[in-house]
Amino acid sequence: MSPNITQDAFYFILTGIPGFEDHHIWISIPFCCFYIISVLGNSTILTVIHMEPSLHQPMFLFLSMLALTDLGLTLTTLPTVMQLFWFNICKISFEGCFAQLFFLHGFSFMESSVLVAMSFDRYVAICRPLHYASILTSEVIGRIGFTIICRCVLAVLPSLFLLKRLPFCSSHLLSHSYCLHQDMIHLVCADTQVNNWYGFALVLLIIVMDPVLIVLSYAMILRSVLGPSSKAERLRALNNCLSHILAVLVLYVPMVGVSMTHRFAKHNSPLVHVIMANVYLLAPPVMNPIIYSVKTKQIRHGIIRLLCPHNMHSR
Repeated sequence: MSPNITQDAFYFILTGIPGFEDHHIWISIPFCCFYIISVLGNSTILTVIHMEPSLHQPMFLFLSMLALTDLGLTLTTLPTVMQLFWFNICKISFEGCFAQLFFLHGFSFMESSVLVAMSFDRYVAICRPLHYASILTSEVIGRIGFTIICRCVLAVLPSLFLLKRLPFCSSHLLSHSYCLHQDMIHLVCADTQVNNWYGFALVLLIIVMDPVLIVLSYAMILRSVLGPSSKAERLRALNNCLSHILAVLVLYVPMVGVSMTHRFAKHNSPLVHVIMANVYLLAPPVMNPIIYSVKTKQIRHGIIRLLCPHNMHSR
């Protein structure tokens, strides 16, 4: 393959777990379990919210957005990961890789945006409870959802166009079992300064600005609950935010970790990069349904009614 490879009939080669290629069939078992938990968990939450009229409230509509995003993120990586582990199919076409890159980063950014919207929901519910229904109407929630989609699409598309115009070198071996922008940019044999600056801008926009907005929301929430309210009211308000706080940590801790690993630990073992990337992509879709099922009473009761309808009617 020539050093300045064309994009016609071009493909990338995906990599599983470096050093454990002979054990991929066994490694596929936990991955398969994670994917099953993610698909079943998020699908169950969506079904419960859809079937329960009492859950057609802003908080649960935002939760359904989060579940849809997690489901999309799971289904984006599942095909290439499982076909690599099960059938040792490691090739992915140029177009397929860019499509996966678009959806993978798009859903990841969308999850961050939804968590910001959920923090605003918690702020309104706790700090302005009397105006909650009038502020977060169905029309407002629809506009927020549309804005989130536009924001993520417009954030990811330029990085795709900037990357696609560049020539790829003779090496077309990726470091993961899916296509990440941070991984693909290392295969380019041209000046990537524009791409790097745009990537830095995205880091400021998503990884920095979104958590700052969430922290500001919780700063105002704390300011409100630490006022004249009683201790019981404070605990109840903070407990209502606990699920969201855990979801924020599940997303941003691995996201910051994988970003720092790619930027400042380039010479570490490839196994470190692979583990961090897998945690970053698998932790939120797997953990969010568990967190909200355990910590949110309405979701928990809805799941029980969905699984045991006869027992609920007999009570």
